[in-house]
Amino acid sequence: MTEENITRIHIDEKEFILIGTAHVSRHSAEQVKEVIERENPDAVCVELDEQRFQSIQDENRWRNMDIFKIIKEKKATLLLMNLAISSFQKRMAKQFDINPGQEMIQGIESAKETGAELVLADRNIQTTFSRIWRGIGLKGKATLLMQVIAGIFSKESISEEELEKMKNQDTINTILHEFTEHFPELKTPLIDERDQYLSQKIKDAPGKKIVAVLGAAHVPGIKEEINREHDLNKLTELPAKSSWPKVIGWTIPFIILAVIVYTFIANPTAGWQQTISWVVWNGALSAIGAIIARAHPLAILTAFIVAPLTSLNPLLAAGWFAGFVQAYFKRPNVGDFETLTEDVFTVKGFFHNKVTRVLLVILLTNLGSSLGTLIGGVDVIRRFIENI
Repeated sequence: MTEENITRIHIDEKEFILIGTAHVSRHSAEQVKEVIERENPDAVCVELDEQRFQSIQDENRWRNMDIFKIIKEKKATLLLMNLAISSFQKRMAKQFDINPGQEMIQGIESAKETGAELVLADRNIQTTFSRIWRGIGLKGKATLLMQVIAGIFSKESISEEELEKMKNQDTINTILHEFTEHFPELKTPLIDERDQYLSQKIKDAPGKKIVAVLGAAHVPGIKEEINREHDLNKLTELPAKSSWPKVIGWTIPFIILAVIVYTFIANPTAGWQQTISWVVWNGALSAIGAIIARAHPLAILTAFIVAPLTSLNPLLAAGWFAGFVQAYFKRPNVGDFETLTEDVFTVKGFFHNKVTRVLLVILLTNLGSSLGTLIGGVDVIRRFIENI
């Protein structure tokens, strides 16, 4: 059998066999089955966490999703990113007529068939996203969201031969180098930290012979990190939130309110002009965001009414209220959840599906409200300076 994409590492009395895979490659799934059957390992490690493992086991996971719970827990943006990533993989898998993540599914099945202990070796996906999200700043968040959403509608295709070439280590190193140049903030939590986490879980796996089924991008890093000791607790800690966003979030509304109150005392007419400007800019731009998302009329009205108020309270967001109203009047049904990952392939499907429509209403309403806060705040200060 060919040893292509297979790395063997010996540490003390243990042998580690790393299989570098592409997550939408038929050949990868076949190779995983062949290697595990031939090697008959004591343990099989797969690049999955508990959440993704349960998702693979439960094909009805989308049907059981509670859109109201997602809004309450402020996970709309996270869900949108998850959908974008899964839809990209599913689009490529559909191109090759295979299941996305088939090599991981094969690893799970082969572990059962050979009696090997299954080890879920990856870090919790929520932890990874949280460490990314808290570490990239406002500009980085905006750039990442635009790139991810743009990727949903990309028509770019790739041949199966090109996909297999991507598993070549030199190619992977080149890709990672380019990745670091474009998004240097993402490489540490997305690649480096997970290399460390994966390597420690693989090294701690029971038995003397361990097969690890991994995305090819992780193999070079794991080869280096597996010879070191890593603190898994430290790698799963969420970084402390900076106090500055909270300070700024409360300071700006306080300044806006103080300026308006002072102006009312000094010049009531100017004070009313400031208030109207604040309400119009916040309400209008928030409502425009909801309109772009093709929200229900009452969700648009909600966005207009609540934005001037939520902009003065960092703990609230106009998009949450508009999203609740949208979900109430255009409640997603089972069919919407079942076709969710298919509908995000196209702009038409994205707007047609009631689940993604709610997510868009939340996202675009919040963006409009943020822009309204900026413009409205500047106009309030301008009118204050003109009338003092």
